[in-house]
Amino acid sequence: MDAGSVTFLLVFLIAVALFFDLLNGMHDAANSIATIVSTRVLSPFLAVGWAAFWNFSAYFIGHYFGFEAKVASTVGKGLIDPEMVTNAVIFGALMGAIVWNVITWRLGIPSSSSHALVGGIIGAGVAKAGFPAIVWGGLSKTLVAIVLSPVTGFVLGILLIVLISWLFVRANPARTDGFFRKMQLLTSALYSIGHGSNDAQKTAGIIAVLLYANGVYSEFTVPAWVVLSCFTVMGIGTMLGGWRIVHTMGSKITRLTPMQGAAAETAGAMTLFGATYLGIPVSTTHTITSSIVGVGSARRVHAVRWGIAGRIVWAWIITIPASALMGAIFYWIGAQFM
Repeated sequence: MDAGSVTFLLVFLIAVALFFDLLNGMHDAANSIATIVSTRVLSPFLAVGWAAFWNFSAYFIGHYFGFEAKVASTVGKGLIDPEMVTNAVIFGALMGAIVWNVITWRLGIPSSSSHALVGGIIGAGVAKAGFPAIVWGGLSKTLVAIVLSPVTGFVLGILLIVLISWLFVRANPARTDGFFRKMQLLTSALYSIGHGSNDAQKTAGIIAVLLYANGVYSEFTVPAWVVLSCFTVMGIGTMLGGWRIVHTMGSKITRLTPMQGAAAETAGAMTLFGATYLGIPVSTTHTITSSIVGVGSARRVHAVRWGIAGRIVWAWIITIPASALMGAIFYWIGAQFM
């Protein structure tokens, strides 16, 4: 390829990555706003604006605390050996994740954009160089997090709602409801910061390894402009919203009060902050869903619609293999032209 063609292809793939980031924000808007919408603390329009603002603000908060690129590094060089990455691998990874996101978005299933991307990377990388391309240490850490993040969200959700219920057992119900309606503005903001911090970095990691593979940088690095671009696009995606999934997350799993919504958001935020600080790419969908289930089941087991929850779990189980297969297919298509 001549220099012009290489530059065009690089710009094209960065655009595809940012399109995935946009879809991620749309697909996962429900994660940030489902509880605050279902409890009627904010209207859907105001809720997406609130979430988008804090999604974007997460970049500056992460930069201040020094973890704005930890997850990006794990995704960029901790799943597939960067030396094995080609333009076709990036194309396969992104398209595999995009197609799976669109399918689950259309069906209103809150599957994981993060795990779709992980599956796409693994599928495209293995299609290119076989299993030796996999960085097993990073992949195993991610797979462990698949299990631990929902378990952590579930347990924290139960513990927080039990603690809050005990603290407010003698409080006036109307005043308690009013207090937690105000608190949900804070807890939903915290969750949106956690969502933005973890999810936007994943796309940044993909773009960073793409730049390294094309020789733009002599060593793997995550430039500030890449991270900021991803946070900005994710905020725009959140503004566009994903209303089918909001309905599933906010009302089909269980009915929430403002107290329960605040507890679920706090449990989810705590889980995401811990994972982001450790540089682990986790599913924001898994985290908030399990927190909602934990809060609902603490009230009584039958308060949770387990059939809906089971359908979501099945979507989680098949996400990585399905997106890996799609990633491999799109790698083969991309390899014919790149």
